Amino acid sequence: MTTKTATWVNLSESPHISSQHYTHTQALTQVPSIADRVVAFPTRKTDTKSRGPAMEGAMVGWWPWFGSAVASTIFLWSMVQSHIPDTVRLNLAALAAKLTAYFNPYLQITISENSGERWKRSELFLAVEAYLSDVCARRARRLKAELGKDSKNIQVSVDDHEGVTDDFSGATLWWYASKQPPKANVISFYPGEDEKRFYRVIFHKRHHDLVIDSYLPFILGEGRTVTIKNRQRRLFTNKASGSSSPYGAKSVWSHVPFEHPATFDTLAMDPKQKEDVIDDLMAFQESKEYYAKVGKAWKRGYLLYGPPGTGKSTMIAAMANFLDYDIYDLELTAIKNNTELRKLFIETTGKSIIVIEDIDCSADLTGKRRKDKKASGDKDSNDNDKPKLPVEPEKDDETKVTLSGLLNFIDGLWSACGGERIIIFTTNYKEELDPALIRRGRMDKHIEMSYCRFESFKILAKNYLDVIEHKLFGEIQQLLEETDMSPADVAENLMPMSKKKKRDPDVCLAGLIQALKQAKEDAAAAKAMQEEEAKDAEAKKAKQKLEAEVNTAKEKEEAQVKKAKEKEEGKDKTSEEANGDSMQADKMQE
Repeated sequence: MTTKTATWVNLSESPHISSQHYTHTQALTQVPSIADRVVAFPTRKTDTKSRGPAMEGAMVGWWPWFGSAVASTIFLWSMVQSHIPDTVRLNLAALAAKLTAYFNPYLQITISENSGERWKRSELFLAVEAYLSDVCARRARRLKAELGKDSKNIQVSVDDHEGVTDDFSGATLWWYASKQPPKANVISFYPGEDEKRFYRVIFHKRHHDLVIDSYLPFILGEGRTVTIKNRQRRLFTNKASGSSSPYGAKSVWSHVPFEHPATFDTLAMDPKQKEDVIDDLMAFQESKEYYAKVGKAWKRGYLLYGPPGTGKSTMIAAMANFLDYDIYDLELTAIKNNTELRKLFIETTGKSIIVIEDIDCSADLTGKRRKDKKASGDKDSNDNDKPKLPVEPEKDDETKVTLSGLLNFIDGLWSACGGERIIIFTTNYKEELDPALIRRGRMDKHIEMSYCRFESFKILAKNYLDVIEHKLFGEIQQLLEETDMSPADVAENLMPMSKKKKRDPDVCLAGLIQALKQAKEDAAAAKAMQEEEAKDAEAKKAKQKLEAEVNTAKEKEEAQVKKAKEKEEGKDKTSEEANGDSMQADKMQE
């Protein structure tokens, strides 16, 4: 048996242990690396002055014995493991876990990154990541920054193998971000698929119900809010029927980033009317429980109507920016039938605005065509009561969205799929729309976008010229009350022509006054022309009426003459017949 001195563990170099030599058995020499770590572990300095020689000698004798015992135990356990069946070892491990759980008062919940579906990340994992990044990331020492998908901001989150704490209703919770490395020597067709990330939360078992019932739902809601706040909002449009998508994508919508700068502050609109719209939007956004209480789908309809250039599209952009919603621009002419319309609605997400612009021009929703065809069909059926063979429906009927389908889209059963949606129709001619389409409950609020008046003009002057008061405002106010000019036309007169040649406010406002006067003259000329045309039309109508009366009188006179002539001819004929009868009677008497 060989021996080895203990000087290789550096005990003789310790300032508080006297240099002596100790011997160990061969068992120690078989695991020198473990014994080296165990014996060299205690490095805390002790006060040799406060300890007597007996205590110091006892410590010197105890450390080598402890190291030898631990090394021997580790060696023996490794030998035993190789001879214990797997079933017994698993049972021992389960028993050890139960004993640990019995004495350990803390519980843990693991939230994995991947859900049950391939290529789909867990929504709860994403919510936890967003919540910790927004609330707890400042308390972490190690962070990671990345530009997430469909995100407009850089996302700073907790790095892997880092922990943070959180407090909720008096309970302290410990969060740990970690990942499971991929299996070694495994070739995967999907790189990175084997690497699994997860979050683990640890808490005292007395907070079990609080964490399950309140804390995790709270994190899910807050995480969704943070995700929506940080996301890059998008402008969607529906694809044409039968069009193919790249890479085999099945989405019926295509999108681009929504970056329209319009806000309610820059919207040229009467301030009172604008404030009313803002209050209505805020009330809708905060009324989820109220809508559920009254039994209505969480949606609201707005009808924007008015002449061209009055800011209907700008109003939609301002609403989207105010609510932080996505926009779905629905093109009805690209939809094949009502079934496809329902499919488009299902593919929309919450917190979105669904827009149909110029709905009076988008599709034939009056139902006249169907009534005409039905009337013609009834006529045919009256002419021929014989049974007919079924015929194929006309292609025109198969490729159009009907009024009934659109009504179901807005206010039917399908409208309750999802929540927090706003549906907006725009039109230049409100009176041409079917009353069933714009009634309350479908288009809940009707907003008139009118011509530019003085209050709207002041907003434009502030936006374009940074002018709040000016000597020309009085004349402009009077002209705006007398002249109909759209906000788009007013803004065009206030916009500088170029960056190098900035137009000064005096010049811009004088140009606007000139444009208003010209518009007033044009309107007066147009009105005079309309009146002249109306007079001409009335005179022509009177002339036609007079001619009709003259023709009628003439026709009546001719008819009377003809009738009188026919009457005379009838008398002559009657007298001739009478004479003939008398002559025939005389002959018979003879």
